[in-house]
Amino acid sequence: MTTKLKFDGCWCATVTDEPLDLVPRLLGTFVIVSPYVDRVEREKFLTETFGSQDWLWDDPDVFRFDPSGRQLVGAEFQMPEESASAEDSARLPVRPAVRPGGLRADEVSNFRHEMCTVLCRAPGDAMLTCLRDLDVLDEPLEARIGIAPDVALLVQQGAVVGWSLTDPARYLTPGFAAPDPDPPSPATCRLLTECLDLVTSPLVDDVVDGEPAALTRLRAADEALRAQHEDRHRADALLNLIATYVEDYAT
Repeated sequence: MTTKLKFDGCWCATVTDEPLDLVPRLLGTFVIVSPYVDRVEREKFLTETFGSQDWLWDDPDVFRFDPSGRQLVGAEFQMPEESASAEDSARLPVRPAVRPGGLRADEVSNFRHEMCTVLCRAPGDAMLTCLRDLDVLDEPLEARIGIAPDVALLVQQGAVVGWSLTDPARYLTPGFAAPDPDPPSPATCRLLTECLDLVTSPLVDDVVDGEPAALTRLRAADEALRAQHEDRHRADALLNLIATYVEDYAT
């Protein structure tokens, strides 16, 4: 059983039996598992904790720990822009099962953990899995540590090599507020898949290049989200996800 995790720079943490009791929030391409509710609180949270954090022009994965007990108190992940092929995504191991657990830093020190480079999407985007690189698929996973509800770290040879979010449509939110507690509508789930197609490769390259078919899909997604009356909170979150592309390329 995995008890020690290595992060970039040989930084280490010990697995505990106390996962975070925080609901994840999916803001565009960012997954946030932290207690703050706005940017002001986020800045305060960063100053009062230690670990890995983002800096100007630098977006690593964020893991924040409490200095007194050294336990994990928050995390943020960014989805990469490159989607793996369906064939590669199908190679992602389904085992081992997720083991709930928290983290305790071995020492009070900062580090940097590189964000993942490739996104693997399950059918219907029921799960999003982000990997350090596709080489991860060449070997079995050692563990999946569930640090929060539906959020897990992927471990290979004792090192954190990725993360996953199950049922991402459920956690869509347009801001720092908690996601809608009701299940997502079928329309929202379908439009999440379409929006993820539009903002990740290979389709995003066609959007940027102004390919007519890609821009037609972008405009159609924008119109469908604006016209959607049910699940309005999540529809607004998806509008935010594609807003920059609509403004820059579809208008």
